[in-house]
Amino acid sequence: MVPPAVSPVRKLASQTAVYGLSSIVGRFLNYLLVPLYTYTFPAGAYGVVSEFYAYAGFLAVVLAFGLETGYFRFRHRDEPTARAAYPAALGFLLAANLAFVLAMVAVREPLARWLRYPGHADYVVLFALILACDAIASLPFARLRAEQRAWRFAAIKCAEILVAITLNLAFLLGWPKAAALWPDSLLARVYDPTMGVGYIFWANLIASGVKLLLLAPQFRGIRFRDGLPLIRPLLAYSLPMVAIGLAGMVNEMLDRAILKYLLPYDPAENLRILGIYGACYKLSVLMTLFVQAFRYAGEPFFFAYAGRADAKPTYARVMHYFVIGGVLLFLAVTLYLDAFKYLIGPEYREGLEVVPILLLANLFLGIYVNLSIWYKLTDRTLLGAWVSIGAAALTVALNLWWIPILGYRGSAWAHLACYGGMAVVSYLLGRRYYPVPYPLGRIFAHLLCGLLLYRLDRELVGSCGWNPWTTGSALLALYLAGVSVTDFRPLWLGRRTLHQRAPG
Repeated sequence: MVPPAVSPVRKLASQTAVYGLSSIVGRFLNYLLVPLYTYTFPAGAYGVVSEFYAYAGFLAVVLAFGLETGYFRFRHRDEPTARAAYPAALGFLLAANLAFVLAMVAVREPLARWLRYPGHADYVVLFALILACDAIASLPFARLRAEQRAWRFAAIKCAEILVAITLNLAFLLGWPKAAALWPDSLLARVYDPTMGVGYIFWANLIASGVKLLLLAPQFRGIRFRDGLPLIRPLLAYSLPMVAIGLAGMVNEMLDRAILKYLLPYDPAENLRILGIYGACYKLSVLMTLFVQAFRYAGEPFFFAYAGRADAKPTYARVMHYFVIGGVLLFLAVTLYLDAFKYLIGPEYREGLEVVPILLLANLFLGIYVNLSIWYKLTDRTLLGAWVSIGAAALTVALNLWWIPILGYRGSAWAHLACYGGMAVVSYLLGRRYYPVPYPLGRIFAHLLCGLLLYRLDRELVGSCGWNPWTTGSALLALYLAGVSVTDFRPLWLGRRTLHQRAPG
């Protein structure tokens, strides 16, 4: 028998593990493309990829309209409302994204010139189609999460990523070699070497299309007219989430969208520096995946568990173990950064100093995700939006101030200042509107311990010449031992005592 207070946390952990499996395994496989890109393309060309995916981050939030969270909220109301939530959200998404694609096709030429990519209007159309596919797919994925069909969710995500990886390898390695070997073949005549990074975008589009096909069962039997009466209240709840999401994208993506405009060098050098920063940002991907996997499992969990008597102590316990996992990931990357650096080409490694800053920033983002339940469970999404908007304003100001002075290092510090500030403000507002007894002492102790161990590693390796592998392994083992004694041993002792008391 499992203690009632522990059981929901273990269930959330198992769901997070499944979502994390798909995200971490899939995205790690996808991350293996970073060496392909950074060893194949110069930093300037990779800067194009970083810039377009930064724009895509903003548009993805707008085109999803916050309807994932709205669907979760309305799904737990009365039966007619719950039944109408999915067709209302999905029907609106389909109509809105079709209109977006048509608009982008109409303005593709002037938009490409405005972005300083004349002659590449195809990039605009490709990204419009990618974004529309991904936005439409967000609702079927949300439904799978709400129905706790984590394994199907994971399988489709992994299939999409495997298709993208296969096509990237085919387009960037196989196809050019085949064209060179058989110059008179159809493959050689069709292959266009001037497209360059455009083949990355084609691979993404085809993979997104495959994802939609695999989600086709989630579109069957939907009566869109059943959702018409719910569209207005659903959007009233969900649209503030767009402001929150856009603000989040400002915090996450703005630097890569504006670096080339704010750096004080010539355009080619600015694009090269953007490529370096974009590649090094990818080295913080494990923390990003951890936060993403937690959000996939945590959002439906928080809504479903909200009405229970022990909800707040459970949320506090979730935060505690989340921070432990986040600090562990921070140490796993920073203590072995000498190994992770080989995932990017030599030209890009001059930016490695920003990786610890970005890891810590994303850990604070995860803490904010935990804290943000106060406005979601109390229907104060508009107030939550103001928190994110304020953080976005801070991000803009810090990037405008620090990029011309510190370059991409200023962007990394702006990330940390923004996410740290969001966590603090959200905690203070949560104490007023939905107070949760978070174990602040333990949380700060883990964060401080992680920073001290990282700093000790840098001193021992950099100043004293200790072996980085041995030093990193010893310090990581030290943290794991401490956590086992102080945080997990009482938990397992409690379970053992309960088993001993159980009859039979």
